[in-house]
Amino acid sequence: MNRPIKLRLDVTKIDKAGLYKGTKGTYLDCVAWPSKTPGQYGDTHYVVQELSKERRDAGDKGAIIGNMTVPDDEPTQRQQSRPLQRQQKMDEVFTDDDSDSIPF
Repeated sequence: MNRPIKLRLDVTKIDKAGLYKGTKGTYLDCVAWPSKTPGQYGDTHYVVQELSKERRDAGDKGAIIGNMTVPDDEPTQRQQSRPLQRQQKMDEVFTDDDSDSIPF
């Protein structure tokens, strides 16, 4: 099931030098890193402004500009019940009552 990934960015923390023009707009490269523990509002990752290799090599770190939430990959209740229903039907078809007889 497709579920949205929610991002929340504080645009005031963006280093404007990281913005660049593309053919269809102005862009900013970001990276999302998993949080060690979920945040107060259930956020699972923090979002950092991507830096050039030169800046990273110089020891600079990108500013944390926000967070994001990736929904659980757990199936919904409806999806969970389907395998159980199939198993119940299979159990009805293949009962031990006819264990001595071979159907062919």
